[in-house]
Amino acid sequence: MSLLIILLTARVFAELATRLKSPAVIGELFAGVLLGPSLLGWIEPTQAIKLMAGIGIILLLFEVGLGTDVKRLVRTGVASIIVAVSGFVLPLLLGFMLAYWVFELSLMVSLFIGGTLTATSIGITIRVLTDLKRQNSKEGQIVLGAAVLDDVLGVVLLALLYEFSIGGGVSVMNTGKVLVFITAFFVLAPVAAKLMSIVIKRFDTSSEIPGLIPTTIVSLVLFFAWLAHAFGAPELLGGFAAGLALSRRFFMPLGIALHGDEAFADRIELQMKPIVQLFTPIFFVMVGLSLNLREIDWGSAFIWWFSLSLLVVAVTGKILGAMLLKENNATRWMIGTAMVPRGEVGLIFAELGRQSDIYNNEIYAGMIIVIALTTLLPPFFIKWYYSAYRHEFK
Repeated sequence: MSLLIILLTARVFAELATRLKSPAVIGELFAGVLLGPSLLGWIEPTQAIKLMAGIGIILLLFEVGLGTDVKRLVRTGVASIIVAVSGFVLPLLLGFMLAYWVFELSLMVSLFIGGTLTATSIGITIRVLTDLKRQNSKEGQIVLGAAVLDDVLGVVLLALLYEFSIGGGVSVMNTGKVLVFITAFFVLAPVAAKLMSIVIKRFDTSSEIPGLIPTTIVSLVLFFAWLAHAFGAPELLGGFAAGLALSRRFFMPLGIALHGDEAFADRIELQMKPIVQLFTPIFFVMVGLSLNLREIDWGSAFIWWFSLSLLVVAVTGKILGAMLLKENNATRWMIGTAMVPRGEVGLIFAELGRQSDIYNNEIYAGMIIVIALTTLLPPFFIKWYYSAYRHEFK
């Protein structure tokens, strides 16, 4: 009954959100807030729901990896790298300094806050640009290329923060170990995934029973998730690596020997979508269920100053990165704003902080507010800006 209510409520509010021209993830997040202790208190996050939410987050990162276009980053070149790296480093540093020196939070909490602010939701960005038919424009290509690199940097940072959280603190030795393991994992995993996909493809052509692709791909993703955990990284890194390796646009030094099959990659994406779309809303609802807004002292100045100042940092950090480009002001503002949405990627960081007991309820609530606002507001601004300054864009 709990699962029935979660799935239907998530779907209803996702539909409402999209009809209001907002990202579906906002509706799913609100569904969790509605069903959880913040409002109705109908559902508690049981172990079974947590398990399905965990599968959802791994499959979500698989989908992000599957949709990652590494060649796009190469094509857009230096501009995308400048936007991605500056838009990653500036929010990280500004968020950390604000939390550590202004709000006097601990080192680990401050690192997690800075890390959460580095995220960019490529899914929301692509959706808005596609709606406006600007995905193939110059600024659209720079944004999408930057979002690819931002995803990769974010996943690596997530792995480091995960190690710090389970290791009890920041350590140079642990950092070096995780970076070595992640490098080894990203070098070996794509090769293994490509080879396994060849085997899966061969069996798929001879199998007389439908459903071989989703069964074997989900098994492969879960195996990679387990492997990532064995390497000392979060399980979702395995999902990302598997998706990246099976992407129709992935290439690597051994790519000469392992040519991608675009038709097979399309079939993987098509047959995996229903499974991903079934499990990922459970994760977003779980985020809302984990939040108890009743326990927050809304009369306290802390929650308001904390959320507002982090919102300013979250927006400013991304826009300043775009201002480093040698483009006209309209293009730079558009690129910077398009990098602002945190969406599902920001929620993944926030949830890891909560699960690791790094965030208390008040800080977790503040981060969710910031992520929700940075996800909700930019699409409206982008649409207005293109309409108002249409003559500035070619």
